[in-house]
Amino acid sequence: MIIFIGLATFIATLLGGLFALRFRDKLHLILGFSAGAVIGVAFFDLIPEALNLSGGQFSSATIISVVALGFIFYLILDRFFPFHSHNEGDACHNEHHHDKGRGWLGAGTLAVHSLLDGLAVGLAFQVSSAVGLIVAVAVLTHDFSDGINTIGLILKNGGNKLKAFKWLLVDALAPVLGITLSLFFSLSQASLGLILALFSGFFLYIGASDLLPESHHSHSTKLTTMMTILGLAVLYVAVKLAGI
Repeated sequence: MIIFIGLATFIATLLGGLFALRFRDKLHLILGFSAGAVIGVAFFDLIPEALNLSGGQFSSATIISVVALGFIFYLILDRFFPFHSHNEGDACHNEHHHDKGRGWLGAGTLAVHSLLDGLAVGLAFQVSSAVGLIVAVAVLTHDFSDGINTIGLILKNGGNKLKAFKWLLVDALAPVLGITLSLFFSLSQASLGLILALFSGFFLYIGASDLLPESHHSHSTKLTTMMTILGLAVLYVAVKLAGI
């Protein structure tokens, strides 16, 4: 099962990048849905599961603090190693957006965070197949947007399509590597709870501060808001069904 999930993450990232090359003007709806899905998996699955797993050893206040720590950690990564360019207009008015080194740095950090996504999937499967599948769904929707952002980063910062595609392959392979690494070690339930809490902070930041702003930038917020709510609803239903 987990091997097929790894293959799916590779395909999702690759498809996201190829989609970005062809249908860039339609991405806001997909990003809106992805935002809802990623936020939903944090609220409806990862945080409750983290509380359940660590309840015997760590207090709920500790778990929520770890969630906040994950959010802050990803905030620092995003501010100092930008994962994407928010605005094509900004790129036209600021020379550093055309710096190839900046584009490669951003694409490289995207690949690192895709590696963490793969680890999240693998560790979630150590909890249960149901939790693993829910996390995998969220990661797959996010991997699609990762492919989009990787292409956008390289092209907006002076890279050509060939260079963008090479970085896309690196980003697509990263979650596969993360899932593979997770097969070589295991953690206690309490430790897994802390890890899930940390990843929920990552997902909350990605959804609220990355995908949501990108989804409604320069587009009507009505449709994108509906897509975000749909993403939340789909993950809520998926979590409930997985718990049956």
